[in-house]
Amino acid sequence: MSEKPWGGRFESPTDEFVEAFNASIDVDARMYAEDIAGSKAHAKMLCQQGVLSQQDLNAILRGLDDVLGEIESGEFEFTVALEDVHMNIESRLTAKIGDAGKRLHTARSRNDQVATDTRLYLRRRTDAMVVRMRHLQTVLVTLAEQHANTIMPGFTHLQTAQPVTLGHHMLAYVEMFERDAGRFIDARQRMNQCPLGSAALAGTTFPIDRHMTAAALGFDGPTENSLDAVSDRDFIMELLAASAICSVHLSRFSEELILWMSAQFGFIDLPDAFCTGSSIMPQKKNPDMPELVRGKSGRIIGGLVAILTTVKGLPLAYNKDMQEDKTAVFDALDNLEGCLRVFGDMLPGMKVNEAVLHKAASSGFSTATDLADALVRAGIPFRDAHEIVGKSVAYCIREEIELHTMDESACAAIDARLDVDMVRALSVETCVAARDHIGGTAPNQVLLQVELWQQRLAKDSRTGAGE
Repeated sequence: MSEKPWGGRFESPTDEFVEAFNASIDVDARMYAEDIAGSKAHAKMLCQQGVLSQQDLNAILRGLDDVLGEIESGEFEFTVALEDVHMNIESRLTAKIGDAGKRLHTARSRNDQVATDTRLYLRRRTDAMVVRMRHLQTVLVTLAEQHANTIMPGFTHLQTAQPVTLGHHMLAYVEMFERDAGRFIDARQRMNQCPLGSAALAGTTFPIDRHMTAAALGFDGPTENSLDAVSDRDFIMELLAASAICSVHLSRFSEELILWMSAQFGFIDLPDAFCTGSSIMPQKKNPDMPELVRGKSGRIIGGLVAILTTVKGLPLAYNKDMQEDKTAVFDALDNLEGCLRVFGDMLPGMKVNEAVLHKAASSGFSTATDLADALVRAGIPFRDAHEIVGKSVAYCIREEIELHTMDESACAAIDARLDVDMVRALSVETCVAARDHIGGTAPNQVLLQVELWQQRLAKDSRTGAGE
């Protein structure tokens, strides 16, 4: 029993299966650097407060550096018998430096230790995620600039609606990922409070300086309630919610790329490096990466549901159920970061079939709304204009022609107020150019937005926004 730091209370060893089932080392070992950083800050504070001697502090700092070196070199052997990253590191430290290592855990508990380590780790991952989003936004802004004049059909209900530009379409996702980045940055701000010093649940009797450890670890300050600090995981819930929303945006984008690459659309072609073939059909080029990203969204959303379900029935303070929190959030962040990387690397090589896009935009009566607007400008009430254009579309469907090819006799037969010049003036170019206002799809508006986004993203890269 001596190898268990908590073994003094127990008379028989833990069941072998229970020991493995209880352990979290396979999940939380990745937090080793954060655990060691937290231990160093804690030890320095204890020394300043007279709880640890300078000699013990020197031994602890030196020993922790040695342990860190062993882990990073691959020499360190994590063991299930010691349950988690905290006890694995503490046990090795004690083996190296003796009693000084045993004094390190004074005035703290694994409860506040894991809460601190997790926040430190997730803070770093959050910063990395924002960098990934910024890169993807930069790629999309570049595409928007390249395709500010590339006309494509805009859809509602997956039916041709009105012509837009591909650049405008790309900028829609820039906006989505901007809100996603904002949610991560916002979650990071609330996450950045230090639980260390809360101990098991009630604080400690030792004269600790929580502001010192919080500052040493880069937190904005200490948490203000010890019960809340060790028992709540809303910072994980919030990060998972932000991850789930971002994954949904990526999934929607994936769905469009999958459709656009199909033979039925033929709008784009994705790079070979991001597609796969068929084991039986030699002609196939499958958009597997967008499909996989679309699939990953379910997994990430599942992580959010898992943590909400886990925490919803827990009384204060810490409960063992909380060990499941890291599995969900680590998996979600790993997968989301991979999805963002795939998109950021894949989209620059996307080939756009501009002629196909233009042809698709010119069919399906995408200019019908503009014809109705022209009738309204001629003094016809909108509802009347709507009916006239609806009858015109019905006529064109019967005759298998497009609106702009109707002749004068056809216009007169539908309604005397329908001027053939209005009809012939319709083109996807004029319809797109007419939407010349903030948020509109006109090419010059797209280019103005491109310039604004280039400035914003350049500023973010200089200031390290999100860190």
